[in-house]
Amino acid sequence: MADPVLLTISGSLRREATNRKLLAEAVRVFGPALVVEADLNLPLYDGDVEAAEGIPPAVQALADQIAAADAIAISTPEYNKGPSGVLKNAFDWVSRTEGSPWADKPVAVMSAAAGRAGGERAQMILRGFLVPFQPRLITGPEVHLAGSSKEFDERGRLTSDHYEATLSKLMQKLRAEIGR
Repeated sequence: MADPVLLTISGSLRREATNRKLLAEAVRVFGPALVVEADLNLPLYDGDVEAAEGIPPAVQALADQIAAADAIAISTPEYNKGPSGVLKNAFDWVSRTEGSPWADKPVAVMSAAAGRAGGERAQMILRGFLVPFQPRLITGPEVHLAGSSKEFDERGRLTSDHYEATLSKLMQKLRAEIGR
């Protein structure tokens, strides 16, 4: 059997963002997979642009990646008590594409944030954003990486056994959900 396609989606655009590091760790503990990293550098959703020009190629590429994935891991920062606008914009655009790329896809959600709750509110809201798309959301264990800038070593590896164990369990559940 071929390795599954795992799509990673970071709600932070910064190259060194802790959400990207958390996703890299998720990939590591997920095991063998063909990993695809989504690019959320998309134009802001604008119905007038959509009407005049159609779906931008970058948006269609993202929708195609979602449709082709066997499983999806999303990590969100918490900005002002919610997920990033980058993620919401991507969801809004993808909702305008043909078909239902999210439907019945196994999806694991996690968060990394500077605050002591680790992005718990952002993650809860993000789960709500996904409901209309009807993916198969993995309900737990929840990974909320608090004080995230201090949770990785110089190689980008998690330093907390607790966070690594929780992330491993989440990713095992995501892998198990493939093919159901």
